[in-house]
Amino acid sequence: MIGVLLVDDQPMVRAGLGLILRSQPDIEVVGECNDGDEVVTAVARCTPDMVCMDVRMPGVDGVEATRRLRAADGPPVCILTTFGEEEVLWSAVDAGAAGFELKSATPENLIEAVRTVAAGGTWIDGSLLGPILDSYRRLTRPAGRPDDRIASLTDRELDVLRLMARGASNQEIAGQLFLAETTVKTHVGAIFSKLGARDRAAAIVYAYDAGIVRPQEGRT
Repeated sequence: MIGVLLVDDQPMVRAGLGLILRSQPDIEVVGECNDGDEVVTAVARCTPDMVCMDVRMPGVDGVEATRRLRAADGPPVCILTTFGEEEVLWSAVDAGAAGFELKSATPENLIEAVRTVAAGGTWIDGSLLGPILDSYRRLTRPAGRPDDRIASLTDRELDVLRLMARGASNQEIAGQLFLAETTVKTHVGAIFSKLGARDRAAAIVYAYDAGIVRPQEGRT
């Protein structure tokens, strides 16, 4: 079972998300919060496998709550957002979010996002990729050309990065490339180091920005 913590300041939104997720035999909503300030405490209490987090909340917003949760070595976070919130998306990547999904997404996409993030993969809704890249380029793009960093990756590391961009977990990458999972973890660590990326989501943004991964290859 995948335990999910729902974080949103609107009870109706939480109710709708919960209804969708509880329809699946492998997903259980183990807790709910209406403020980001409650998240770390709630995670300690309900021990979820992942967190679905609204990006906009009064008090502590989803970006800051994600940052606190990742600093506490908490479970992965899938950010839930709406159109018009593009300016906060790179901040959420930088805070350590592993997934990005629209509140208007289909139930099927939400369910797949939850399963992907809970399994250790990264999920970026296809319609959010452009705004995330724009925000990244505008706010914090590294001074060096991104392809200079990409050029430092080996062919095998590029293979791993492309599969990461499709949302694959380390276990799934190992199966597709016929590698040991420990070897995949070594490649992932090398990718982070060479790109200066703190996590999978940031590395994937760099890959899209450099053009080695095309939007149609990623998750939608």
